[in-house]
Amino acid sequence: MSRITRSLSELFGNDPQRPVPTDYTPEAKELHAFQRTDVETKKRVDGIKVELAEKHAHPPLEKLRLKRWAVLIFVNLLFVLSFYLDIQLLEGALTASRFVGFHMADLNSALQVMLAFKHVVLNLLIGTVTVFIAWWLLGGRTFCSWVCPYHLLAEWTEILHLKLAEKNIVSDHPFDRRARTWFWVIFAVLALVTGYTVYETISPTGILSRALIYGPGLALLWVALLLLFEVFYSRRAWCRYACPIGLTYGIVGTTSPLIVQYELSSCFHEGECRKVCLVPHVLDTVIKGKARDTEVEIGADCTRCGRCVDSCPTSSLMFKFKGLGNLL
Repeated sequence: MSRITRSLSELFGNDPQRPVPTDYTPEAKELHAFQRTDVETKKRVDGIKVELAEKHAHPPLEKLRLKRWAVLIFVNLLFVLSFYLDIQLLEGALTASRFVGFHMADLNSALQVMLAFKHVVLNLLIGTVTVFIAWWLLGGRTFCSWVCPYHLLAEWTEILHLKLAEKNIVSDHPFDRRARTWFWVIFAVLALVTGYTVYETISPTGILSRALIYGPGLALLWVALLLLFEVFYSRRAWCRYACPIGLTYGIVGTTSPLIVQYELSSCFHEGECRKVCLVPHVLDTVIKGKARDTEVEIGADCTRCGRCVDSCPTSSLMFKFKGLGNLL
């Protein structure tokens, strides 16, 4: 199975496939064998102890996370300021907008509209192509962590969930990740059959974007219920198991030139990256013995949030733009 096929399979909700002997490159086989030697095992264990002690003594500042929050807030405030100051810089909302007069359309919203009305409007097509190219360059699910306002609120409520979990007040109840694919299909069929963009009425992304710009409404109660569900029952449930927007952008970003790359040679396999990842299945390759090559691209379900990059003590995970090298 090719890298792209595996990546899409995981995006649609299947568990990562365990590598078979023929999957490994000769270089990866040699490196895995070397890491299993007694000397390297002791070195790795000692290294992990040092890493964790340093982390406990000096908790690292998640610089990328703070930058990402700043970008996300700035983009959404730009919509608000453009509306209230009537400067026509960024008109509309995240679902459909115009940037200095140039049409832009959220890909999932555009798909819903096309299915519902069963024809393609030229402006919608222009906006869809523009956004498709932009998010393909940046990596499909970059939208989720760098622009989506619900993602930001969900991250903040996740912090509360984890604090409550530490005190044994709540626990996480995961669902089958394939549910997101079924939701994507269900909402697409509903749009096609009813002629109505059903998903847009319950999309927390659209609800929050419109509420910020045009003022709050009763729909915010739905968003509040989702957040409470995530705090007290299932950690980050909407983004992980339900949101079709994330799936749409993930498909777009499957072949993106912007990637998070894993370097096997420097990894101690201590698992700090998987602890902070919203979608830890994309980091299955960092588990000892699972990397198929010495350099591995992280899959399409990755949100490019950068938390794994910040948390990795050996810099084994990094942003790269193909052809340009390391970015961070």
